[in-house]
Formats: sequence, C-alpha cells, structure tokens
Amino acid sequence: MSKINIIYLLPEIKNPTGGAKVIYNHSIILNKLDKKISSKIIHLKKKLSYKFETSLSKRINFLNKDFSGWDVKKMKVSKKFLPDKNWHNKKISLGENLNFNKDNDFIILPEIWSHFAVDLGLIKKNINYSIFVQGFYHMNSTNNFSKFKSAYENAKFIITVSDYSVGYLKKMFPKMKNKIFKINFSINKDKIKIKKKLNLITFMPRKLQDHSNLLIFYLKDMLPPNWKIVPLINLSEHKLFETLSKSKIFLSFSHLEGTGIPPIEAALSGNKIIGYTGGGGSTYWKKPIFTKIENGEIKDYGQKIIQNIKKYNLNWIKDTKKQRKKPSLLYSKDVEKKSLINLSNEIFVSFISATIMLLLVKY
Repeated sequence: MSKINIIYLLPEIKNPTGGAKVIYNHSIILNKLDKKISSKIIHLKKKLSYKFETSLSKRINFLNKDFSGWDVKKMKVSKKFLPDKNWHNKKISLGENLNFNKDNDFIILPEIWSHFAVDLGLIKKNINYSIFVQGFYHMNSTNNFSKFKSAYENAKFIITVSDYSVGYLKKMFPKMKNKIFKINFSINKDKIKIKKKLNLITFMPRKLQDHSNLLIFYLKDMLPPNWKIVPLINLSEHKLFETLSKSKIFLSFSHLEGTGIPPIEAALSGNKIIGYTGGGGSTYWKKPIFTKIENGEIKDYGQKIIQNIKKYNLNWIKDTKKQRKKPSLLYSKDVEKKSLINLSNEIFVSFISATIMLLLVKY
C-alpha cells in the first residue's frame, strides 16, 4: 500500500483559537508517527466576492432559508497561509489543492464543514473521510438536513475531543455508535509555570462578551481596591501563560463547547476557575479548583468571585497540587500520541477493508 495522506481542512484563521491549535498539533504528530503516513493542512478562505456577500448579509440581518452552510464553490485554497508564530510556531505541512486521490488520501473535515463531504464529492467519488467534531454545538452549520445526515452517515468514523461529546454524538447517530471515538489533545505543560501570584483576575472576552461586561460592571464597587481584572486579548502563547502564571482567579465564559481549553490551561497555571462549563467542561469541572456557575447567573457569579477572594490563602497552590495532577495527566502528550496512533490504525484499516472489498467484487 502506498503512503496514506491524512489531510485536514481548516479555515484560514488569523486570530488564536484552541480548535485550530489542536488540529495543527495533531497533524505534526501524525507526520512523525510512521513513514507510511503523512499529514497536511489545507486552509480555505472565502473569495473576495463571497466575503462581501456574507458581510452584507450580516449587516442587513438577511436570512436565506435555502442557506446550506459555507459554499465551497465560492472559496479557494490559501496556499501560503501560516498561523501567527506568536501563538503557533511549529512547522506544519500545507496542501495546495482539493484534488483528492481515493487510493491514499484520507480527509478530515471540521464539523462546520461536514456538508463538504457532499459538495466536494467525497461520498460520490468514494474518497475516505471522517468528521472532527470539536464543538458539537456548532454542527448545524447547514440547514440542509439531507446533506448533513448523508455526510455523517457516510463517514468512515466520527472523531471528537471528549467523552461528553462522544455520548452526545452516539445519541444523534445511533447507526454510527461503533464508529465514534475520542481523540485526545494535549496542553503544553513545558510552557506552564506557577509564579508568585498577584491579585489578578483574568478572562477571555471573545466569548459571551455581554456576560463579561455585565459581570465587570456588577463588580465595580465590590472588588477590593488592590485587585485587578485583566482581559486576555490576542496574546502570544508566551504572554498568555506568563499572565496566567501570575493570576489567582480565571473567569470562564465557555459557551457551547466540546472541551474548553483555556480553563484547563488556567487551572494548570495555578488559578481558581469560576464560571461556565460550556457543556463539555463538565467532565473535569471538579472542586476545589473549579467552581460552576449556571449560564447567565451574573449575581451568583459576582458573589462567588468575592467569596473566593476573601477565602484565598497562600497555601492554596500547595494544597491543590494533587487535584491539578489529574487534568495534567489527562491532557498529556503521551495520551494524545496514543490516541493518534489509534486514529492512524483505524485509517489503515479503512483502506485495507476497501481494498479487500474491491478484490472480492472483482473476483
């Protein structure tokens, strides 16, 4: 069998996202696993006319009832795009076109582009593919249910990032329950250090900004004068971890996620985490490190922050070392690598099975 090419499709993303970083890291690891495997990233971007079209639709609040998700015919391969080195500086291999070979190409689609299995003719041309569901709440990126159902039910398998998501997907696609499995990701613990803690509260305002704005307004006269709330906006990976290493409390505004990465990074950096689980985060949201707030309960959110400030003591880092060890092991590089070995084995099996079936039909 010739070398198998595992090809991830991904939007051209200029600002840091955890989901994109997971895909980049997986591709890099797969390239190092076996000489019989290679992996590439194909970035797609909207053509200029399509950018204008979608921007105009948003501005006038236009709703097209026949909307069927991102239109791949109005997109093109971004051949030279690379993520900003400040948040991902490892070398990734890039693909240059959408001309796939059914004999050795295996395509991994993000959940937002599941309908590309139909639109790119992957099903029709018998090209092996799977769908990577990192945010299962964003699966409905098309209202063409026929395409949606066909894409998932014809996939070789569906991969996701948490047990919570696995359970959700098995309920949605009972016929695929034996083809749904989890792929782990890792947190770069080498860059995480716990330094002298300052009276800092950190948060990421890119999610549920109306909630964070309301909470900060609510805390205006309640927060002790020697405490500061600092937003984490477009920081390099180094600067992000440096700030988290000094802060005492991290506010989570995770919203409809398979697994939120920032709360885990903040926890490993020695923060108390207060806020929303986002759904998928409930698998690791355990006391005393994590304090759950029901979505939208701003008053309770503010009160829990003040309570935690009053209770905070210098021994907290030492006292919670054991509790931080579990997520540290769960999101380790070794666990991630093992899950990717399992993925590559599944991919090998899918090609071998197809070859056997072809031989049986032929003879």
